[in-house]
Amino acid sequence: MTENNKPQNYPASPEIIPGFSPWLTPLTYFLVCKVLLPFYFNIKVRGQEKLPTNKEAIILAPTHRSRWDPLIMAYMVGLVSNRYLRYMVSQEQTEGFQGWFIRRLGGFPVDRDNPGISSIRHSVKLLKEGEILVLFPEGKIYPEDNEIHFIQPGVSRIALQVISSGAEPNLKIIPISILYDHPAPPPWRCGVHVNIGDPLEVKDYLGNSTKQAAQELTANMELSLKQLHKKY
Repeated sequence: MTENNKPQNYPASPEIIPGFSPWLTPLTYFLVCKVLLPFYFNIKVRGQEKLPTNKEAIILAPTHRSRWDPLIMAYMVGLVSNRYLRYMVSQEQTEGFQGWFIRRLGGFPVDRDNPGISSIRHSVKLLKEGEILVLFPEGKIYPEDNEIHFIQPGVSRIALQVISSGAEPNLKIIPISILYDHPAPPPWRCGVHVNIGDPLEVKDYLGNSTKQAAQELTANMELSLKQLHKKY
């Protein structure tokens, strides 16, 4: 990376303590992916051959239209591997009993209004450890329409930070479109169309400054999501 774009300053925040449960997660994945989701939804997935089957770091960048989306992601990955996902979720979703559950399924918080360095560091750490990380590039749920909204640059910045450190040189971002036949809350037997795009090779953007690389990677992510969102 060139030095004409210095690292962004984030407000200080407490370090994230992982709450992932090695016994609750497999049980929940089985019940959700084998029983609940197939019963409740009519799910069709295209492009699952683009997902990695070996243990390598990957960023999944899906659209966000429902609170069901993280479970849909788990179902989708379960079609090709037995790996578990890690999620960056809004801070309010990690509070109370719901928060206890989400943390033990691999979720960790980010304050959307004032993102701290801890959520960024934890994301980078997970990717360096070879995990699959789900980052919603639109930043929040947009339940009322199927348009692609503003793509936040944070996904690209996290990916570039990982690869510029020398870890995971083949890190990829996979854009994913999730389309529901009905707006949230989706009714029983609602159709869900998951379209998986071609992976974006983060290393292909390293010849530019950090700022320019993030802009180009984010723009290509947005273009891919828009194309995927029209296919179902």
